[in-house]
Amino acid sequence: PWTAALLTSALVAVILAPTAVTAQDARFSTELALDVQTPSIVDMTEDGRWLAVTLRTRRGRVDTNHDRFGDPTYVAPSLLSAMLIDTRSGGQRWLHEEPAQVSDFAFSPDGDHLAYLHYDGSAFSLHVHDVDGGDTRMVDLRSSRPIASSSPIVWTPDGEHVLVTLRPDGWAERAQEAFYALTDAPVIVQDSRNDFLAWDDVRNIANEQITALVAIDDGSVREIMDDVVPQDVGFSPDGDRMTYQTAVRTKTSYTRRDGTDYGLYALDLDGGDPVELIAPSEERLTGSWNEQRDAYAYADEGAVFVHTADSDDEPRDVTEGLRTIAGDTTEVDFSVVRWSADGDDLLLSSSKGWHLLDVDGGDLQTVLTLEEDEDERPRRSVEAWSEDGRHVYYSYSAPDRWERGLKRLDVGSGEIETLMLDSSLYRNWSISADGERIAYTMSDGDRPADVWSWADGDAAATRLTELNPQLADVAVSRTELVEYLDVDGNTLYGILYYPANYEPGRTYPLVAEIYEEFFDNGFHENMNLITAQGWFGFRPSVRFEEGYPGEAWLKAVPNAVNKIIERGLVDEEKIGVYGQSYGGYATNLLITQTDRFAAAANVSGKVNIISFLGDSPKITTRNYAAAEVGQDRIGATLWEQPHKYINTSAVMFADRIETPLLMLSGEGDWNVPATNQREMYYAMRRLEKEVVWVHYTAGGHGAGRASSEADFHDHWQRMFDWFAEHFDEDGEAVSEQGGGS
Repeated sequence: PWTAALLTSALVAVILAPTAVTAQDARFSTELALDVQTPSIVDMTEDGRWLAVTLRTRRGRVDTNHDRFGDPTYVAPSLLSAMLIDTRSGGQRWLHEEPAQVSDFAFSPDGDHLAYLHYDGSAFSLHVHDVDGGDTRMVDLRSSRPIASSSPIVWTPDGEHVLVTLRPDGWAERAQEAFYALTDAPVIVQDSRNDFLAWDDVRNIANEQITALVAIDDGSVREIMDDVVPQDVGFSPDGDRMTYQTAVRTKTSYTRRDGTDYGLYALDLDGGDPVELIAPSEERLTGSWNEQRDAYAYADEGAVFVHTADSDDEPRDVTEGLRTIAGDTTEVDFSVVRWSADGDDLLLSSSKGWHLLDVDGGDLQTVLTLEEDEDERPRRSVEAWSEDGRHVYYSYSAPDRWERGLKRLDVGSGEIETLMLDSSLYRNWSISADGERIAYTMSDGDRPADVWSWADGDAAATRLTELNPQLADVAVSRTELVEYLDVDGNTLYGILYYPANYEPGRTYPLVAEIYEEFFDNGFHENMNLITAQGWFGFRPSVRFEEGYPGEAWLKAVPNAVNKIIERGLVDEEKIGVYGQSYGGYATNLLITQTDRFAAAANVSGKVNIISFLGDSPKITTRNYAAAEVGQDRIGATLWEQPHKYINTSAVMFADRIETPLLMLSGEGDWNVPATNQREMYYAMRRLEKEVVWVHYTAGGHGAGRASSEADFHDHWQRMFDWFAEHFDEDGEAVSEQGGGS
């Protein structure tokens, strides 16, 4: 069996230790950034032998036509390479070595076939790869209906069919006509008497799908549903019944708490109408099916209910009488985590711990007790429950240091075994049904991730890929977790990125990227481009107070920067700050409150939250919801507390800005239209402040970073030159496409 002794951080550090960089090593550049490959494990066979892995690069996502955002017929480019990896031998097989538009990979239940979708620029097609034979073929659907761009792939238990969704006849024409009516028509009409905003009506067209089963041997199509789009689809072991959830929009919602009805259904595939298991309501279901798909567990106001698909009885409260704790006057609120493989037990969670419930017997035992102080509580997330019911595997992350990994809990004894625990960053945990094989992606924090595998009996983990050899002689940044206090005395953390080819004893400029909270230390493109200029990069965290979000960055960011200055690492006269989207908004607010920074940059960030509310019609009510109940954290409507909207709109205080400001925007930005940043440009110019506005006509949300390759290079070069100019550095910043030292 695995032992913690074999899985020490020292071992992993040796395995992952990068080639030592020297003063002559090349620096990271935007050209290199375009081709950094990031792996994702998209599926694993039940026995853990085969992995389906996709590789994503930034180059594969350029040249999106942002003007067509909101067009249900438009498929934005997202090109991936895809491969199969044998975890036993380490052998690799390309499915698509050249990047292609592929998605929705799913192994058949027996692991013999891998199905996925491929988009050729005009239509989606279903492909099936023979794992043993190595051949891939396109399944020629015997239907005139095209596969929907958002189609899932779900195998039937016998491995003979896959479930997909198709578009109804004439769908594309109707969708394009609806999009045209709101973009290019000579007269555009919107009417509040309709249940939906006009753009929501267009978005609803994307939900017009027909659910069908496709035979993989001959492509025959059997349509089984056309009124709703099923979610969380599953089949009974004999394949006779399909269970699913629905989320049917009923009206445009401003609160995120209404406007959608959620229901639970079962459908006999031999014929008949869907059976309503849980009536549709605006209360979102939070639960799961057992493996047999004959019982569903969900939480409702802290109690857990089980509904049996074959029963006409009402859902049964399986936690009745189990929610009281001696000496505590409040009831325990449970959530459903998952079923055991045999369907006898449920794993529940609460603020107190994790609990094992015997569904029929009613016995409840706490198998893991959580720390009382939530701020000191590690983050734990269940990744798998072994098919024999013995072990629960969960990821683990300490809240105050880089200590992450995987543990397993023996639910019988309560014993916890550490399988791996170190400072590396782990993602994509994939665990075989028997728990004997684990695959994952892992980065040491400084270099991009690779795919790894660990099996019972292995002396060490096996590195299955080496995806970015082009970075072997590149001086990537070294990361460090920094702890500091904000003005209110809250302990916060930030990530410090050391300059390329850092020399101890020197002081360097620093550029901070701000947003909300940062903690993980994985390879970061932005920071490596900043540190390649010979500067420190820094990502400090902030803490918000509902109703007063604009104070968060002033309370935390200067204190965080002071922490670095006090260590003698940074020249306090050469501090820059920037952010994108919400981070750009934060940057503009911050420089209305302090002149601490030598220069600032706002990338696609709003400056006037009032005009922003209805300024992005293609995302309908999102901006209202963000301000009132979401990320902006104002907690009230404009008409209830207008002063808070004014206080969090940087343009209202443009006269206070003393920091030179660079703004970058994209013409096709559906999230933060350039008209919002234009307000700040004209305000600062009117006030005779130093401001430069760069607008990318092919750009989207992210300005040049969400545009063409040429704009990507241009975007970063302007950022580099802007900060270099205001740091009074000699000469220009490192060329955006250069690879030299």
